[in-house]
Amino acid sequence: MNEPEILEAAPLAYENQEFLSSAEGRALRILAEYSEPLSRFRHERIQDTVVFFGSARFASRSDAESALELLERPGSAQPADFEHQLKRARAAVEMARYYEEARELANKLTKWSMELPYKRSRFVVTSGGGPGIMEAANRGAFEAGGKTIGLNIRLPYEQYPNRYISPELNFEFHYFFMRKYWFAYLAKALVVFPGGFGTLDELFELLTLAQTQKLAKKILVLIYGRDYWNKILNLPALVEAGAVSEEDLELFTMVDSPQEGFEMLRDGLTKYHLQQQIPVRREKDDDPDIAATRSRHKGGSDGVPRPE
Repeated sequence: MNEPEILEAAPLAYENQEFLSSAEGRALRILAEYSEPLSRFRHERIQDTVVFFGSARFASRSDAESALELLERPGSAQPADFEHQLKRARAAVEMARYYEEARELANKLTKWSMELPYKRSRFVVTSGGGPGIMEAANRGAFEAGGKTIGLNIRLPYEQYPNRYISPELNFEFHYFFMRKYWFAYLAKALVVFPGGFGTLDELFELLTLAQTQKLAKKILVLIYGRDYWNKILNLPALVEAGAVSEEDLELFTMVDSPQEGFEMLRDGLTKYHLQQQIPVRREKDDDPDIAATRSRHKGGSDGVPRPE
């Protein structure tokens, strides 16, 4: 019988790409999408965030106007669906106001937060990392000279990170629920601009966490643009049907301008998260301010049980 060939050393488990990419390695992949962002947030000294949501399809005013001008230019070739494209282009110009207003609001918020006397970065503007309102929020924070976070998601079609995200705070997730975790657990406020299914999903998920008091913190929810959202949402009908209580409609506030939104954020963040500093138990002094989950046991407002 021939002697077997000498074996090479087996790969270490954490270097075995075939295993890490397998179903059996899923738990490690999930854990990595918790631990790696946490490590970076510590390194960059991020304490908490303000999250902006809204449509990925809204362009800046200059881009929207340029696209419409090109379509309306005399002598230019007209596509078969010209009328449809023209209608969409005109709507894009109208909706571009929300891009510009998200940009302005993020700029105001970042300039204010950068003046706060804290060693770690407070109320850092955070988005889903893509185009549209996400880009506008990151852009406004970038133009103010502040750090800004992008929590992107890997999709079947490519969604590239926008250029205004701080490179060291540019993340890409595979698991939607891990991305949602980082949206929810660092946020002290949520600003919801006009958007579609994804925006509605994020809005109602955060409202549910607030309604059920699952997070041991006060989270401000601003819904931006009454004209748009009053056409989309009829939340008083839920009260009339008995599906939610009247107090649940106080979980959010509607605003209509960057200045109004900024004042609501500044005053609310000051009241709930600056004047009323809640002690939070952290493993390290530079840990981000991850919200505790409320416990059914007796405990303080941070969700940590207190000795009787």
